[in-house]
Order: sequence, then structure tokens, then C-alpha cells
Amino acid sequence: MKSISRFSRAIMTGAFSFFMLAVAHAGSVSQASIGLQLYSLRNQLVADVPGTLDEIKSWGLTNVELAGTYNLTPEQFKAQLDARGFNAFSGHFPYERLRDDVEGVARDAKILGLKYVGCAWIPHDDNQPFDEKTCREAVAVFNQAGEALAKHGLKFFYHAHGYEFQPFQDGTLFDLMMRETNPKFVNFQMDVFWIVHPGQDPVKLLEKYGKRWQLMHLKGMRDSTPTGLLTGHSAVTNDVALGTGKIDYAPILQAAKKAGVKWYVIEDESPLSEQQVPQSYHYLETLKW
Repeated sequence: MKSISRFSRAIMTGAFSFFMLAVAHAGSVSQASIGLQLYSLRNQLVADVPGTLDEIKSWGLTNVELAGTYNLTPEQFKAQLDARGFNAFSGHFPYERLRDDVEGVARDAKILGLKYVGCAWIPHDDNQPFDEKTCREAVAVFNQAGEALAKHGLKFFYHAHGYEFQPFQDGTLFDLMMRETNPKFVNFQMDVFWIVHPGQDPVKLLEKYGKRWQLMHLKGMRDSTPTGLLTGHSAVTNDVALGTGKIDYAPILQAAKKAGVKWYVIEDESPLSEQQVPQSYHYLETLKW
């Protein structure tokens, strides 16, 4: 067999280098969009904000989503984040504040440097199913809050929690919420655990609602966790590291990328979060999507 010419080798080497650069770039883009919901270390933060933030930084995570400021003012908490080079891109705020004090929420969000402002729970009686009346009330709050926050350059989102999938007409109350909220002002955050828990399919919902999904919460689900429930509640010990448990994340992340999800946020509410979060982050670093 004749040896490959120098010119052919150069072309092959260049093509391979371009391919590897493209793969590396694709992976790096995904990793740059990975964050941590600080609620994962809520107990540690209550006890020691500086020490806990130092621990998170040691894992290599620099993007964070907030859920409170742990007995510090927004200014004080922002200073702690800035001292460690954290990018606080998003934060969860109580439903009641978004309804009654949205300008105060906007003020705090701007101080903290957030781009996204979200709500993770709609108050309702846990002894009664989430109903149409409560859903429509939330729609009105979200539309109003989203429009008000947009005037401050902030994007509003709702974090679905599972109870919204009560049957309604030819779909669910979640479908009603999607139809009635203004897509100009109301985005959504998919928590994959809380989509699987009520028996829904994350991939199908990503395909159905596309760009309405701006952010995603990633947590593993223990194999023994019951599903098909509409409670929005599960034992925190059912949270396991990504890449373990019953949720196959590869097709979900591929569908999320296609849908245009911008932020992928690790959340681990379990008592083992300090061990499992670094494991989850490593899984995402090694998984190309």
C-alpha cells in the first residue's frame, strides 16, 4: 500500500483538529451554563455563609441560583458572592412577595445582580388538589409580576413542582397555565424530578413547549421513588446524584438543548448533598449533549 501523501496527511490532521475543537467547544458551552441552586446547602449556609461558599467554589462551580440570603442583607450576600467570583444569575422568591411587593423583589434582584427571578411554589391546601381557581389566580400574579419585572430588565419564570398536572379539560392545569400566561413575560423552569414524579415525560414537554423553558433543575431520583403522584412532595432522601437512579438524563439534556434551555441547575435537597453535588457536576462535565 502506498504511503499517504504529506498533503493528504495535512488535510486529515486539520480535519481531525477541527473536529476535536468543535467537540470541545460544544462541551464547554454546556459546562458554562451549569449552575448550583444554593438551597442544596441551605443548612450549611444558615450556619456558615463564607465557609459554605468556599466549599462550593472548591468544587469548580461558579454559577449559582439563589433561594434567600441566609440572614444577610442582599448587599451583604452579594459581597460574599463577589469576593469568590460567583455569578448569581437567578433567584427564587416567595409567591406572596411577587404578588404583593414585586417592586421590592426587583430591587433585591438588581442588588444581587440577577437576570432571572422565579417562583417555585404556589400556595395551596395540601389536603386538597391544586384546582383551576388557584391556577388562574397564579396566572394573574405571574402575568403581572412578569410584566413589572421586565421593566427592570429581569426575566420571570415559574418552577413547576408536579401538582400542576391535575387533569383539566383535554390536558392538565399545567397546560392551562402555559396557555394563559403571557409568553412575553412568563418563562418556565423545568425541574426534571418534579416532572417525572407526577408521571410526566420531560422530553415530550420540552418538545411541546420549546422556548418557554428557559432554565432546568437537575436532580437524580432514587430507583424506589414512587411516581404518578400529584402532591409536589417527596422525601428529600429520594434525591440522588445525577447519573444514578431511575432518570436517564442523556435524552432529556439533548431535548433541552434543542428546546433552547439556557441554564442547567444542579439541585440536591438530600442530607448527602455535599457528597452528591460534586458527583453530579462531574457527571455533567463528562456527558456531552
